[in-house]
Amino acid sequence: MNIAVVFAGGVGARMGASVPKQFLELDGKPVLAHTLGLFQDHPLIDGIVLVVAPEYFDDCRALAAKYGIAKPLTLAESGESAQDSIYSGLKAAAAKYPPETAVLLHDGVRPYVLPEVITANIEAVAKFGSAVTYTPCYETIVLSKDGETISAMPYRRESYTAQAPQSFRLGDILAAHERIRARPEGYTDMVDQATICWTLGIPIHLVPGNRGNVKITTPEDIISLDALLKARAAKGGSL
Repeated sequence: MNIAVVFAGGVGARMGASVPKQFLELDGKPVLAHTLGLFQDHPLIDGIVLVVAPEYFDDCRALAAKYGIAKPLTLAESGESAQDSIYSGLKAAAAKYPPETAVLLHDGVRPYVLPEVITANIEAVAKFGSAVTYTPCYETIVLSKDGETISAMPYRRESYTAQAPQSFRLGDILAAHERIRARPEGYTDMVDQATICWTLGIPIHLVPGNRGNVKITTPEDIISLDALLKARAAKGGSL
């Protein structure tokens, strides 16, 4: 069994909009509708857990009905931080699905992932137990401890950008969260599931992703993705 846990609990403060960014319009429908549609349309996904602030539960139910999200949809309440929200989604998933379920963790505001990337995540979890989607870095990465001088500069050929989905067996990633939550520092510096697993020494398998699989953060991201989706539609979905 394979499920998606989609976290959409953010308020989108950097967008400067009157509604959370997952509800902003992109190519004629809300960003979240695009994202949920990725998993609704994929034949290997059996269910979806959506993590959102409780005041938006009714809006999400209406959105799902309007845009044909017909697979089993479980709503889970978002937490104080992104990782708290993901933990909430995992707990909700664990109450409904067995521990060996492949769970694809995905941002609600990351609406452009190709079906073959989702398939590759599912296959990698079956084979390796984990899958973190990545794309190669096309610019030089620099590290700086003070924000003023370069502390390290990894070779570009060894540099990649971790994206989503980030996928695991449900029981494994839930146990990893509980180990992190038990630490005095908790989720400090834990920015995603890859960071959690790396911190705990859990092996991570990389899966190639697609260009354009960006997390919408600024107004410019909406403009760029809107243009990409329109261009893809004009070319019959070949982009």
